[in-house]
Amino acid sequence: MTDETQQTDIVEPSDALPPITLAELSEKQSAATKRAGWGSLTPVQSKAIPYFGARRDLMVQARTGSGKTGAFILPMLDRLDFSKDACQALVLVPTRELAKQVAAEAEMLAGDAGMRLVAVYGGVSYKPQLDAFKKGAHLVVGTPGRVLDHLLKRNLKLDNLELLIFDEADRMLSMGFLPDMVRVQEFLPDRAINAYMFSATIPAPIQRLAQRFLNDAGFLSLSRDQVHVEDVDHVYYITPGMDKDRALVRLIEMENPHQTIIFCNTKDRVFYVTQVLQRFGYNADQLSSDLSQNAREKVLKRLREGKLRFLVATDVAARGIDIPDLSHVIQFEPPDDLEAYIHRAGRTGRAGASGSAIMLITYNEKKMLDRIAGRYSIEFEERPLPQDEDVQALVAQRLVGQLEGKLRERDKLQTERMQRFLPLVEELNETNTGRQLLAMLLDDSYHDWMHDAPDMSEISKPQPKQQRKQGGGDRGRGGRGRRGGDKRRGGGGRRRDR
Repeated sequence: MTDETQQTDIVEPSDALPPITLAELSEKQSAATKRAGWGSLTPVQSKAIPYFGARRDLMVQARTGSGKTGAFILPMLDRLDFSKDACQALVLVPTRELAKQVAAEAEMLAGDAGMRLVAVYGGVSYKPQLDAFKKGAHLVVGTPGRVLDHLLKRNLKLDNLELLIFDEADRMLSMGFLPDMVRVQEFLPDRAINAYMFSATIPAPIQRLAQRFLNDAGFLSLSRDQVHVEDVDHVYYITPGMDKDRALVRLIEMENPHQTIIFCNTKDRVFYVTQVLQRFGYNADQLSSDLSQNAREKVLKRLREGKLRFLVATDVAARGIDIPDLSHVIQFEPPDDLEAYIHRAGRTGRAGASGSAIMLITYNEKKMLDRIAGRYSIEFEERPLPQDEDVQALVAQRLVGQLEGKLRERDKLQTERMQRFLPLVEELNETNTGRQLLAMLLDDSYHDWMHDAPDMSEISKPQPKQQRKQGGGDRGRGGRGRRGGDKRRGGGGRRRDR
């Protein structure tokens, strides 16, 4: 485990708790770190763990690989009662791979402490999960869809829940899990619990989601690249010039942004990119100097009302557009003018939210990137371009989650009616033509769902009074009643340069 104490830019709650060291951990926690072979705690662990002990809700911005799993598993060793045969901690994650990873690390850290746990996700048999519930799993780690499935069927009960963790909350939104995440709230106990949210970025929907589940939450940022809640990630992908259109599609599939402006340098390129996106089934339109004022206003109206998901535009056409919830800006190519980059990137990360400014460049275009970086002292992060197999795996999980959700909504008559097609499914699966037909239906179903922007209205709906009772403890215990300050920043924060 790497010690990340070299961080120089940290955001903490205004009433921040002092960090904890390895020597100050409890006996159970210390034994766990020895099993893991940790020589020190990472910053996210040393700074987040005290909030679990103080029963104070917290929103944490931390990158993958920062040690955040240990930050919420170690406190469980002291907070959970292993003599009680009931679920006391629920960790929601976006993918089955992460569910298995978190469960494996939890099992390793818990050792012989007596913690029973289970990883819960779709696409596998229910029986092992049901058996774990019957034995009284203390910790449940799962994807929102399968967890909700068990809650609806009364296989899983949260009456004894103490801790609710959202791991990689931004990815859960991009996977389309928002409705399931919100509905899980219906099954939370009607009393105070503690909730913690970990996310690599904090866009506006994440802030609203945190307000729904967390009580007077503080905000802690320890991102490696010093991005805090009001900043923008500056990211670039190197891609072959002839593959930029497909690379753009793969990025859109992986990121699944709520709404995005895609910048091009010329109106011809705007037209081409718009056509590509529309042919792939995306809700996309264009904005260029060729449009009449009336047509331009119609496009902008759809964008502001959330009815248009992808706007492809030139710099001139997009000037003055202000969409507060714009989480991503994608630049299909670097701008001809250095200053234009600032205008493009500035369309996201507004109103106290974080955002991502993504650029696709060829090797020849990297010179322009270097000039922008030098002029404005921007540290660009290069990321590997997603490959087709990456997209396939993610799309499959996303689609299965959506289909499982639709299946849960079916009544008995609809389920009975559906049974008549099971023999046909088996028959189609035996031939290549049949499999093509099934793939076509899945593709249509996926793109029908992906066509419009994700519905974020559930986050902003008024909550029943009893569902706002998350939090923990009283003022004397450091939980309910302790406020972090500025609500806009998830509980307030101060910047501390070390």
